[in-house]
Amino acid sequence: MFSPFASMAKRKLLLLSFLFYSIVLSFFHCTLSLINPEDDLSWVAMESEDINMVQTRRDSWKKCDFSVGKWVFDQSYPLYDSNCPYLSTAVTCQKNGRPDSDYEKWKWKPNGCSIPRFDALGFLGKMRRKRVMLVGDSIMRNQWESLVCLVQGVIPTDRKRVSYNGPLMAFHAMDFETSIEFFWAPLLVELKKEPNNKRILHLDLIEDNARYWRGVDILVFDSAHWWTHSGQTSSWDYYMEGNSIITNMNPMVAYQKGLSTWARWVDLNLNPRKTRVIFRSMSPRHNRQNGWKCYKQSQPLQFFSHLHVPEPLVVLQGVIKRMRFPVYLQDITTMTAFRRDGHPSVYSKAMNEERQKAGSGLSSDCSHWCLPGVPDIWNEMLSVLL
Repeated sequence: MFSPFASMAKRKLLLLSFLFYSIVLSFFHCTLSLINPEDDLSWVAMESEDINMVQTRRDSWKKCDFSVGKWVFDQSYPLYDSNCPYLSTAVTCQKNGRPDSDYEKWKWKPNGCSIPRFDALGFLGKMRRKRVMLVGDSIMRNQWESLVCLVQGVIPTDRKRVSYNGPLMAFHAMDFETSIEFFWAPLLVELKKEPNNKRILHLDLIEDNARYWRGVDILVFDSAHWWTHSGQTSSWDYYMEGNSIITNMNPMVAYQKGLSTWARWVDLNLNPRKTRVIFRSMSPRHNRQNGWKCYKQSQPLQFFSHLHVPEPLVVLQGVIKRMRFPVYLQDITTMTAFRRDGHPSVYSKAMNEERQKAGSGLSSDCSHWCLPGVPDIWNEMLSVLL
């Protein structure tokens, strides 16, 4: 005879069995995911829309848009002084006679998160037995000098050195077996001089430069300013693509073609298991009024009347989104645009009072950055990303 109690007991048994097998399967799924070798690349599998994500090697990603925030005055800065022996004369504004120093004491505070103070020993520990290479123009050289000055103070004098190899210069922290390198390639692609002294910018050639990038653990790129030069300030006479010589081209079309050549090389030649790639966006210039827009500026801008996204940044974002290789776009453009006070202006050379008062024959550099100064904050961001 059919018993309702027996039927109920049977249903309970089936339910318990189902729960047991679900728990067992979940356990094995978790265990397999922990030992899955692909998990080490979990930071690679991200959508192109997340290109500004702070990438980690765990799936507990933290999203923090470093590009949105405000500058906060901090008396504990700078992190070194202008006597750092690795600084170019053109950026040692204090030694060159600049009378104010508040520009050295501003820290960037992103909305909703914070950037830790640069820790030289911590950075060198993370970079032990690694090569870090910054590739680009003189603004990237500016950033390289900043990074070297941020770390060099914790290294004994006889345990650090600088080496040179053509367009490559490298600071070596010998006890850490770490090198922080700068490679001069303002256009990334190849610029060659023909026998007739004409300068040809090859939009589809890059190997002469890229061969230096192989085997590097951390690559940080920038390229924008030289692409915007025109007329007498242009560094080339013609473009070349394949066998075609091109006399006129929209600069942003040329920039897109050059960046696409770089992107193809990265996609085809670098392994994301071995190499991290970061592209720093363009550093803004305050060059209006014939280069005098930054002269005598001692405070950051408080706000913008309108926010303008530079066309090179739009082009760069488009190229990176189409890449297979996970490139992190370090967007410093808007945050740095506030800092009209941070340029050398007339203090790129030693200035005595008499020369300052005369004022004639002076030029104002509103492109590069005094050090200590703004690039130190870019490097604090870089340390977090790494």
